[in-house]
Order: sequence, then C-alpha cells, then structure tokens
Amino acid sequence: MTRTIHRIFCCILLALLVANCGIKKGLKDFPHIEKYDTIVPRLTYDTDSLKRTTQAYLYHNKQKLWELYVQGDPYQIGLQTGVLTQKLYQKQETVFFAKVEEFVPSAFKQKMLVKMLKFYNRHLYRYIPEEFKTEIYGISQYATDRFTYLGDPYHRNLYLHGAHDIGHAFQDLALVGCSSLAVWGENSEDGGLLIGRNFDFYAGDEFAENKIIAFVKPNKGHAFMSVTWGGMTGVVSGMNQEGLTVTLNAGKSAVPLKAKTPISIVAREILQYAATIEEAIAIAQQKEVFVSESILVGSAHDRKAVIIEIAPKNFGVYDMPNVSTVICSNHFQSEAFAQDKRNNKQIEESHSQYRWDKIKEIVAEEQQLSPLKMAHLLRNTTGLDNKALGYGNEKALNQLLAHHGIIFQPEKRLVWVSSNPYQLGEFVAYDLNAIFSNTFEQVQRYAIDSLTIAEDPFIHTQAYADYETFRTKNRKIEQQIKNKEKIDTATIQAYQQLNPEYWWVYYQTGVYHYQQKEYQLAKQAFEQALTKEVTTVNAENEIKKYLKKIKRKWN
Repeated sequence: MTRTIHRIFCCILLALLVANCGIKKGLKDFPHIEKYDTIVPRLTYDTDSLKRTTQAYLYHNKQKLWELYVQGDPYQIGLQTGVLTQKLYQKQETVFFAKVEEFVPSAFKQKMLVKMLKFYNRHLYRYIPEEFKTEIYGISQYATDRFTYLGDPYHRNLYLHGAHDIGHAFQDLALVGCSSLAVWGENSEDGGLLIGRNFDFYAGDEFAENKIIAFVKPNKGHAFMSVTWGGMTGVVSGMNQEGLTVTLNAGKSAVPLKAKTPISIVAREILQYAATIEEAIAIAQQKEVFVSESILVGSAHDRKAVIIEIAPKNFGVYDMPNVSTVICSNHFQSEAFAQDKRNNKQIEESHSQYRWDKIKEIVAEEQQLSPLKMAHLLRNTTGLDNKALGYGNEKALNQLLAHHGIIFQPEKRLVWVSSNPYQLGEFVAYDLNAIFSNTFEQVQRYAIDSLTIAEDPFIHTQAYADYETFRTKNRKIEQQIKNKEKIDTATIQAYQQLNPEYWWVYYQTGVYHYQQKEYQLAKQAFEQALTKEVTTVNAENEIKKYLKKIKRKWN
C-alpha cells in the first residue's frame, strides 16, 4: 500500500523539518565535551568488508549483516561508531531526508512548514539523558553535509531518534504492526526463556538494506547488543549481558502537542542500566513519552517476561501470574488500560488482535517452542486456521516488509538476527557471553555458524517471485490510478494473479473501475475484495461505502 507508506513518510519528514527549532537552547545546555575522551579516532584498517580503529571495528559478514563492536565513554562510542559507519550513516540520512525534497521541493514551502511546525520538537533535548545526547553528538560529526538547510548534523540526528514516534503519532498508526512473543517453562522446549519478534517498521526498501548488529561496551552500565542502522543510538530490539531483553511494539496514540522522550531512548536506557524486570519498570516509570508503546521485557534473572505499557498519561505492567506465555502485538493488555477507549477501539478495529490470536493458535499447536520453531512462527504468512491471507497482509505475522526478525535465549545469552530479505534469510547466531567476556583484541569473529537457522525455502518459490513482482506492479498501478490513466484489462488481470488471495488487488481494481465510471466492474471487484481477509474494519467499511455509492448511482 504505497500511498499509505508515503503519507506516513510525509508526516515523519514534515515533523523532522523542525530540526532548526530549539537549537540555541539545546546548545546552551549541551554538556561540556571536555569531560570525555576527545581524541578523534582514526581508521587503522579499511577495506570494503572490514574497518578497524584501536577500540572498535565493523565487519560485513557473509549474510550481508554489518557487525559493529564499540567501547568507551559516550563521546568515544559516538565517534568510534561514526568513523566506522560513516557511509552507512550518510546513506540512512539520505534515504530519510531526500524524501523531504521529493515531497516538498519548494524552498519557500519548506520554510513555511518549518515555521508552522517549529514548536513540535522545541523541548526534545530536555528529555534525552546527557550521555545519549553526547553519543549522538559524536556520531553526528560524520553526517552528510547535503541537508544543512534542515539543520545542523547534531539536531538532525537528535530528531531522527523520534522518527518512529513522530510517524506513529501523526498517522495514529504503528507503521504497520510488530508482533512479539515470550515463552518459558512448559511452552519452551528446554524450559528456558525464549523470545521472538518481528520489527515491522517500514521506511522503504533502502532503509532496511544495511542492518547493523551493534555490540556496545559502555564504561558505565551493562554491555549490550541491538539491531540498528546508521546513526541510531536508541534501541528497538536488544539484549544486555545480564540477559535482559527489550523489544518495542507501538500502541494506539493521540497526536501530541510536542515531542518528549523517544521510545527508542527509553529502551536504550533500560538495556544499559537494568538487569531485572523491577529495574526496567523503575526506569520506564520515570520517563515522559509522547506516544503509546508496549515494551516487552524478558529477564534471565527473573526467568520470565512482562510487558511495560507506557503512554503520555498512563502506565501499566502486564504481568500475569502462573503463565508461561506472553504475547504482544499493538494493543495494551494491562488493567491500567482496560477502560481506555482508544485502546479498545484498536482491539476492535485494527489487525492487532488478529495477530495476537494467530500467535496463540501456533503456541497451542506446537505446545513447546525452540529457536527453530520460533523462526517458523515469525515467518508465518497465513491467517487463523491457516487461511490464505495473500502476501503482504497486515493480519499476517510475516507481512513481508520487516526490517528484521530477532530471537533471544536470555539465560544462554544467545541471540539470532535475520538477514535479508525481511526475516526470510538466515538467522545468524551470536553468543554475548563469548563476545563481552573477551577483550577487544580477542573478539575476532561474532557469528556462531553451527547455530545458524537456515533461510526460509519460500524465497525460492514462484509465489515469492510473484510477490516481489506484485510490489513493483502495485506501485505502478497506484500511480496510474492517481494520474487517472487508462489500464488495459490484461494488465489488471495479471496484477490480480500475482497475489490472488490479497483483498487489496481487488480493492484497487474496484477503485480504478469506479474512477472510470465502469460501475458494474467496480461492483464485482469490491464484492470480491470482501470475500478475502480484509485487514481492518475501516478498510472493510471503505469498500462498503463504494458499493453504496455505486448503488446510489444506479438508482
């Protein structure tokens, strides 16, 4: 659904246009860099697949994942990360900010938008801890100079950390939908804690090309790993050396009046400074956020997982006694949100409850999960009772757009990270005990080949090839409809056959015929869409509205 993604991107980027706002106040309060190690790192080894400094290195593995190891104080972590990942960071910036030029090409309109929205991020810097701002400042020294009209590198990076929250808030969406699961005891094959999640933050194919597996050893707090991208200090999926994990799932939010603490920064602080669920909750309770989010926290020490549910005006913890499974999608489950109208509407009208039910169904069928079975769950594209949903349906656990899938065994300090495409490539295994117990000089090889989970055979099927062709054709069809161009019948039929179980292809066909005043063909297409698994109540109502319009026109 390209138009939806474009609208989301517009909202994220328009909000980010305020990067000039609050700069004077932010710089006045910025910590004195002199208190940190200010020696600028130099590359001691530099090839396409391996880069090193005296304290860090970056390696491009055979699965095309970037493995980063970095240590030191906040400023050095920022500088070391920046010098090693400069090309990756600059590419990510370009992927995001080039969209500003695409959607708002007029310099005058850009200035007007800055004035209109300048209040939004005016106090963001107040809510981010000093050490993380310092790290961001270090990384930002390696930013591209292409987008200076949007603000200086430090503030551009600072506000990019709120991109997930901003897009979520302005669109009142979860940028599609993340799904996560924790099992232990009777639902885990070895009895230990096992966690899996899909991170379905979609910001275009280019955004997901260069995933970084960061292994960070700060001079304060716990060493940790996270799956990230160039320029990102916050955390969306990660585990620390104490066996504490965090994963983020967006909830239903109102549009806030100003930015506060980005959720990825809250998750980073938990990962770096919490060893137990109690400590994680204590950190989260202190934070002022501007969107609603579920944080699934797993703990090796507690041998279980809970969901911290945090919102601008509410806070809850979903911690059910005498259970061995916790499922998390994109709605809240704790008593604190039981009467929340926005959350209840999310449950009733979105695809969140459907994915929750699908996970429950798989756990009931499997009874006990292993890392391999967890990978199968994360890759599942079918609906309840194995109903065909069509590929790319947001009701599926695997929506074929994930930035990454990830699996944790906290008690063993093992983690598996998916390689491209989506979560279909090999899941690469890492042992945090081995990585963080060694000195920097001894850490030479991260991945454990013997524990690699094989790629999904689906990527070698005709169905997968058709889906990738569908994605391209879908963008073209949407553009043709937008431009009110004529589309021949053969093209429409071929488009539908690429993804025949997906309601969207028939909806698009109906919209096209309606636009062309071919009402009988439009009616047939819309009725066929309703025979498929439509993603949300709103989408289903939209189809029914078209059918009512057609009926009125005939009358």
